[in-house]
Amino acid sequence: MAADSSLPVRTPAAVRLPRAPPLKVLAEQLRQDAEGVPGAWRLLRVGREPLELAAVWMQGTVVAAGGGEARLRDPSGAFAVRGLERVPRGRPCLVLGKYVMVMGVVQACSPEPCLQAVKMTDLSDNPIHERMWELEVEDLHRNIP
Repeated sequence: MAADSSLPVRTPAAVRLPRAPPLKVLAEQLRQDAEGVPGAWRLLRVGREPLELAAVWMQGTVVAAGGGEARLRDPSGAFAVRGLERVPRGRPCLVLGKYVMVMGVVQACSPEPCLQAVKMTDLSDNPIHERMWELEVEDLHRNIP
C-alpha cells in the first residue's frame, strides 16, 4: 500500500542520546549540587572535579502520571519526568505506586529536578531494587574519582 503524501508527517521531537553512560543520582543531589543549563549540567563535588551529567539514571515510586509526564519520588525527594510517550517500556510502568527506573537527560534541577526520558523500566517485582537504591548511589559516588 502506497503512502498518501498529502497527509502531514508528525514525528516527535528527538531526544539527543548522550554518548556517556548515565550517572546514578538522587533527586536531592540534582537540587543541591548541580549547576548548568540543559545539555550542559555538572554535579559539583567537594574536593573533587565536577561530574558531567550527560545522562542520569534515577529510580523512584510513581506518585502521579498522565499526558506523557510523571512525578516520581526517591528517598531524597520528588522529581519530574517528561516525554514518556516516546520512550520504550516493557510492562506498563505509569501506574501509581510502581517503582521504576528512568534514564534521561536533565532539563532542570531547581526547584525540582526534571528529566527528558530516554528509557523507563518497571522494577516493582523485586523490592531489593528500592531498598538498595540509596546505598547503590552513595557507593558509586564514594568510588568515582
